[in-house]
Amino acid sequence: MKEVLVVYYSQTGQLYDILKNITLGMADPDITFTYHKIEPKQAYKFPWKKEEFFDVFPESFLQIPSEIEDPKPEILEKKYDLVILGYQVWFLTPSIPINSFLKSDAAKKILDKTPVITVIGARNMWVQAQEKLKKALYACGAKLVGNIALVDRHMNHISVITITHWMFGGKKDRMWGIFPKPGVSERDINGAFKFGSPIKESLLSTNFSNLQKDLLELDAVRIKPFLVLADKRANILFSKWANIIIKKGGPSNPKRKKWLVFFNYYLLLAIWGLAPIVFIVFLLTYPIMANKIKRENLYFSSVVTKKD
Repeated sequence: MKEVLVVYYSQTGQLYDILKNITLGMADPDITFTYHKIEPKQAYKFPWKKEEFFDVFPESFLQIPSEIEDPKPEILEKKYDLVILGYQVWFLTPSIPINSFLKSDAAKKILDKTPVITVIGARNMWVQAQEKLKKALYACGAKLVGNIALVDRHMNHISVITITHWMFGGKKDRMWGIFPKPGVSERDINGAFKFGSPIKESLLSTNFSNLQKDLLELDAVRIKPFLVLADKRANILFSKWANIIIKKGGPSNPKRKKWLVFFNYYLLLAIWGLAPIVFIVFLLTYPIMANKIKRENLYFSSVVTKKD
């Protein structure tokens, strides 16, 4: 009998639906599934209030953990053959609840010497978040064997508008009846079922060496080179902002509120003013960067972890 633990944090339920469909595709009499939803001791409410959303930015980006509930004792008592870890991306970084779990003693006990498959539900930029997660898994002694990244497939600026509508309004519907629905499409959520078969085969054979290749053949990951570049650049700037703001005090501290307002304005400028310029530069330099981009695409599609 193979034991699989599904660890996740989902505010809207979208990620849970993706994970559920993957495990349905793995259904087998010889596989048992246990679900563990990460529960922050101070819940993050959904839909977000704008001020509360921006207030989690410094701690999220700097990967500062918060208090979470411990897993049930029976979860800690087992040794799992596979862990499926589902996470959201907050501010180009794994969400605070996921980061908090990975930095806990419970995670080190559960993940040590254990194969892990990551499942991402994001708007579009997730590559640098996955790099951060790889390092956290490595610190726990885990072995990353697969990655599935499901995103909003609409163009960047359209998805900015629709995800904002969903995050602050709480409804995953067509804004004004004009825009597409936000988030991962129902087709992709339901289609996650297809990933179950290669995962099941690898699990039952205890051989994960070709799993990521098999998942890629099923369109588990799509790399968009411009978004990789934008993700890198944004991480550099986010680091500067986060380190400035964190010095003004902890969560809800009035001293940092004005800086979070400035950061909000910066985001608007970056998305609507700077991003189009960066995209034009990207197109102009693409011919001389093509080989580097190809190498990066292969790496970011893989489960290889840089140890440095």
